[in-house]
Amino acid sequence: MRSPLPDYLRAPHPGTSDQYVVLPKSLVETMPLPWQNALHQVLQEFHQAYAHLNWPEYRVVPSRRERLVNLDEEQLAEVGYLVEIDVDGELVYRERSGRRIENPEETEVLVSVMDPIPGDYRNATQDTPPRGFPAQQVAPWS
Repeated sequence: MRSPLPDYLRAPHPGTSDQYVVLPKSLVETMPLPWQNALHQVLQEFHQAYAHLNWPEYRVVPSRRERLVNLDEEQLAEVGYLVEIDVDGELVYRERSGRRIENPEETEVLVSVMDPIPGDYRNATQDTPPRGFPAQQVAPWS
């Protein structure tokens, strides 16, 4: 029997990339308790199975895709590009290595942004329960 997980992880979902799945703690900690218990069990087994590997420490940076032509010099430097004016007065985009980017209007890169998911998700979304869960009904007399 083939596992459905690889197919699911290949599809575009929030927090997934070609090689990683990121779960913001602020969201995970506000999931319904049965979900938290299930995730706890799966993660515990995962970490036990792969604890012997030499794990690096990961740095997760909230990012978004942007075209090179939409970035300022600071953002270009962050992602390893620079822009200069050539002898004809046109803007030329280059990698740090000096290689010219032929289609900067179509070239997209990941640039860091402020994290759009509040750290204290519970307070930030009092009136917005996670999708799929009905809002708790408040008695009219309370």
